[in-house]
Amino acid sequence: MTNNRIINQTFPVLDMSCAVCVGRVEKTLREQAGVKEVSVNLATVTAQIIYDTSETSPEVLKNALQEAGYDLIIDLENQSVDEVEEAHEKRYNKLKKRTVWAVVLSIPLVIISMFMLDIPYGNEIMWLLSTPIVFGLGRDFFINAWKQLKQGTSTMDTLVALSTGIAYLFSVFNLFFPEFWLARGVTPHVYFEAASVIITFILLGRLLEERAKGNTSSAIKKLMGLQPNTVTLLDENGEQRVVAIEQIQRHDRILVKPGERIAVDGQVVEGSSYVDESMLSGEPIAVLKEKESMVYAGTINQKGSFHFKAEKIGADTLLAQIIQKVQEAQGSKAPVQKLVDKVASIFVPIIISIAILSFILWILLDSSNGFTHGLLALVTVLVIACPCALGLATPTAIMVGMGKGAENGILIKDAESLEIAKKVNAVVLDKTGTITEGKPMVTDLFWLNQEASSQFVLYSLEKLSEHPLSDAILSHLEGATQVKIEEFSSLTGKGIQGYFEGTLYLAGNQKLMDENHIEIDAHLATEADRLLSESKTVIWFANAKEVLAVVAITDKIKESSIFAIESLQSDSIEVYMLTGDNKETAKAIASEVNIKHYEAEILPGEKADFVKKLQHEGKVVAMVGDGINDSAALAQADLSIAMGKGSDIAMDVAKMTLISSELTKIPEAIKLSRLTVRTIKQNLFWAFIYNLIGVPIAAGILYPINGFLLNPMIAGAAMALSSVSVVSNSLRLKRKNIQLKTKKQNQMKQEFKVEGMMCNHCRLHVEQALNALAGVEAVVTLNPPQAIIHYQNGPLVLADLQAALSKAGDYKLIAC
Repeated sequence: MTNNRIINQTFPVLDMSCAVCVGRVEKTLREQAGVKEVSVNLATVTAQIIYDTSETSPEVLKNALQEAGYDLIIDLENQSVDEVEEAHEKRYNKLKKRTVWAVVLSIPLVIISMFMLDIPYGNEIMWLLSTPIVFGLGRDFFINAWKQLKQGTSTMDTLVALSTGIAYLFSVFNLFFPEFWLARGVTPHVYFEAASVIITFILLGRLLEERAKGNTSSAIKKLMGLQPNTVTLLDENGEQRVVAIEQIQRHDRILVKPGERIAVDGQVVEGSSYVDESMLSGEPIAVLKEKESMVYAGTINQKGSFHFKAEKIGADTLLAQIIQKVQEAQGSKAPVQKLVDKVASIFVPIIISIAILSFILWILLDSSNGFTHGLLALVTVLVIACPCALGLATPTAIMVGMGKGAENGILIKDAESLEIAKKVNAVVLDKTGTITEGKPMVTDLFWLNQEASSQFVLYSLEKLSEHPLSDAILSHLEGATQVKIEEFSSLTGKGIQGYFEGTLYLAGNQKLMDENHIEIDAHLATEADRLLSESKTVIWFANAKEVLAVVAITDKIKESSIFAIESLQSDSIEVYMLTGDNKETAKAIASEVNIKHYEAEILPGEKADFVKKLQHEGKVVAMVGDGINDSAALAQADLSIAMGKGSDIAMDVAKMTLISSELTKIPEAIKLSRLTVRTIKQNLFWAFIYNLIGVPIAAGILYPINGFLLNPMIAGAAMALSSVSVVSNSLRLKRKNIQLKTKKQNQMKQEFKVEGMMCNHCRLHVEQALNALAGVEAVVTLNPPQAIIHYQNGPLVLADLQAALSKAGDYKLIAC
C-alpha cells in the first residue's frame, strides 16, 4: 500500500550565509522528487518544506543539500530547542574566535606593509603572518568556493577565495622567485597584507550579520515557559497530587491556587477567582471566572482558588496554537534580498571573466611580455575588484543606522527591519499598552460632599477587595488613612460592602445600587452618563441611603499617541487598531485618536490573520504591540515593533523595540530606515563606480594609449581607499536628525491649581467658564483641584484666564 501523505515540516539549515545561499538551497530542494513547496528563511536559518513522503524523505533532502555545500538538521525529535540554540551558539563562538585572531594577526601585517617595508625579513614575516589567516581562519571561503564550483555556481565566497588565493600565491612566487620579474624589468611586490585584510574584513562582516540575526528560538522558549511544569491534580476522593503536566489527560480535575499559572484549557467546576488573561486579550483588567467559565493555559490566577476540568491539552490549547502561529510566521516569511547579494551573483562571474579575458588578450596581443603583463593584469583585476567596499557598503550603514536608532530610543535587531521600514504603508496598532498606558487608572472622581471620612471608608473597602480595579482606586487615594471595616463581603459580579461605625457602605456597579434602592444625585447621574458614553468603567460609592461618589476608571491614552498617528497618516500610511476589548470602548478610543479602521473583540490568532489579510492586499505591514497576545501578529508582519514596557516575548519576536513605548518613535524609525537605505545605495553606487573605472584600467586598457599598466600595489591601495570612502559616507548618517518636529499645540499646555472649588457644581462652573474662551480646551478635576488647559492658537495670559473665571464665581487660578 502506497503512503501518499503530504506533510509540512520545518528544518534548521546549516552553512547559509547570504541571500545567494537562500536561492541555492531553495533551488536544490525544489529539484528533489516529491517536494511540493519550499520557503527558506535566512533570518531563522530554516527551511519550511512541503513534501510527499511516498516520493522522498528527510534523509534524501539532507543528502541533496550536503552535495550542494549545505546541511539539513532532520533529527528534530531528539533535538530540543535548547540543542538547536546550542549549535547556533557554537557556530557563532567559532566565527568570533576566527575573527578575533584574524584581526590580531592582520594588525602587524598592515603596520609592516605601510611603515616598515625595509626591515630585515619583512616579506618573510608577512608571509608567516598571512598564511594562517588565508588558509586557516579563512579556509571556509575556499571550501565553499570549491563546493560552488562543483555545482556550477558562484557567490561572494568565490570572489573572496580567488582574489585572496591568487594574491597570496602571487606574493609567495614573488618572495621566492623575485628574479623572474627583475629579469623582465618589473619590481616584484608582495600582497600578503591585502589577502589577509580582505579575509579579516569579510569575517568581521559575517560575525556582525550572525549576531544581528539573533536567536529566534528564545521567543518560542519563553512562550513554552508560560505553562507550569507541574499541576495539582484532584482524584475522585478529592485527594491532591502534584504531577507533571505531561500526565494530564482530558476531563482531569485540576486545582489552581492563588498566583499560579493555569496549565491547560478547561472549564471551572468549583470556586471562583479573577484571572489575568492579558497574554490572550491584551486587556489589563482581570476576568472573573466562576462555575462554567472557560480558563486558558498560560493565564495567571489572582487571589482566589478554583477547580477546573481539563478539556484541551498539549497542542490543542490556545497557548500551543499561539506558539505554532509564531513558528509558522517566522518560518514562512521570505527574507529580504539584500542588494549586494543580488548583484554579487552577476558581479562575480563578470569579474572572473574579465580577469581571464585580460590574461588571454595580453598573451595574444603582446608576443614579448604578454605572459608577464597578462598575469599582472589578472591579479590586479581580482585585487581591485575584491568585494571589500562592496561587502562594507551594507554592514557599515546598518551599524551606524542601528547606533543612531539606539541613541533615539529605537533598538533595531537586524538589517532586514531597517530595509523594510521605508516601504511600510500600513501600521497595525494594538490598543492596550500601545495606544494607551496599559493599566487601569482613575480619570475622574466626583463627590457629593467631599468629606475626609468618606474617602477613608472608600479606601479601606477597596483595600480589602480582590477586584482588579481596586488597585486603581487605591493608587488614586494613596495616602488616605485606613479605617476598620466590619462584616466586609464581596458580592460576585456586583461589588463590595462593609460596615464602618455601624453604617453600611457599598462600592460597585449600577446593579448593586438598584438592588439596595440607593438614591442618586441628579448631577452625579449626569456625570456618570457622560463617563459611560466615553466607555469608562463607572464605580458607585454609597452609604445605605445615597450615592456619595462616582469613580471613573479607564486605560488612559498616551499623550503622544494622537500626534504619532497624525504623523503616520500625513505620510500616507494607513493606521489600523486591533483590540480584544469590547466594541464600544474600541469605538471611543478610535474616535479620540482619529483612527478610521479598527477591530474589536479580536483574539491573538485573529490578529495574525488580519495582518496576513492586509499583506494579501499588497500592503507592507508594520505591527506594533506589547503583549504575548501580539506575538503571532508580530511574527507575521513585514516589520514587527514592540513597546519597551511590554512583555519580553513580544520584544523577542519583534525586530524593533521602542524603549520609551512612545508611538512617535514609529515615524522616526521609518525616517531612519529611509536615510539608511539611501546611504546603502550611495555606498553601492560608489563601490561600483570605483569598479567600473578601476577594473578596465587594471586590465590594461590604457596601455596601448600611454603605456600605463596599473601596479597591483596601487590596486590594493585603491581598494583600501574605496573602503574608506564607503565607511566615511556611512558615518554621515550620525549627523542626520530623525526626531519629529513637535506640534505647537503639544507645547501649548498649562496646568493650574484651582482654589475655591467645594463640590462638583463648582468644578462644572470652572470648566465651563474656561472652555468658553476661544482656542481653549480645559479639563478640570475636583480631586486634585486643578485645571489642565490646552491652547489651539497660543497661550493666554493668566490675567485673561482669571477674568473669565471670576464671572463664574470666587475661584482663583495658581500656576503649577
